[in-house]
Amino acid sequence: YSNAAMVLALINVLVYVLVHFANIKIKGLDLVWWLSLVPAFVNKMFCFWQFLTYMFVHGSFLHLLLNTVALIMFGKLVEQSLGTREFLLFYFVCGILGGVISYLFYLLQGVTVTLIMGASGCIYALLFLAAVLYPRLTILLFFVIPIPIPVAVFIFIAIEVLSQVFSFANGVAHLIHLSCIAIAWLYVGIRFRVNPIRVWKENL
Repeated sequence: YSNAAMVLALINVLVYVLVHFANIKIKGLDLVWWLSLVPAFVNKMFCFWQFLTYMFVHGSFLHLLLNTVALIMFGKLVEQSLGTREFLLFYFVCGILGGVISYLFYLLQGVTVTLIMGASGCIYALLFLAAVLYPRLTILLFFVIPIPIPVAVFIFIAIEVLSQVFSFANGVAHLIHLSCIAIAWLYVGIRFRVNPIRVWKENL
């Protein structure tokens, strides 16, 4: 494999530098508005590239750091198992469709001027797929608690559902996280013909 996970991580860093330090403006607006997913821009200016570019934009250094570390960790596992082409297909299918679902959700709410950004949805999808490929793997939950990776998946799903329902951490795109996990689940079932629940029952 060609270590595409590392390349994606480097692109995240490059985009962060361009957005936060290069002071690039297009039509009077900062670059972040053109690379993030902004429903109003998609509707009025047909900025369809934003369904791709939003996943490389991060709002803070901590946001970038956490996503990039997780991308390298779980992306490397997935890429080693499936190969670079399949890894990239999975990553972008989950990221783009997750963005589309989030965009439609905001339209239904009547919210069009908002910045949707970050690789978090893709990271949740990679975590899910890593749990299917390596069901006996133990990870450190919140970098502290050792836990089987399938259990971690369900813990994160529960956190995201509760956060979405009760509006915890309003600045976080919980819907994208959940959407990407759902897309990953469908991807595994349709493309690999694997039932994740069955895999986890057999290995836990």
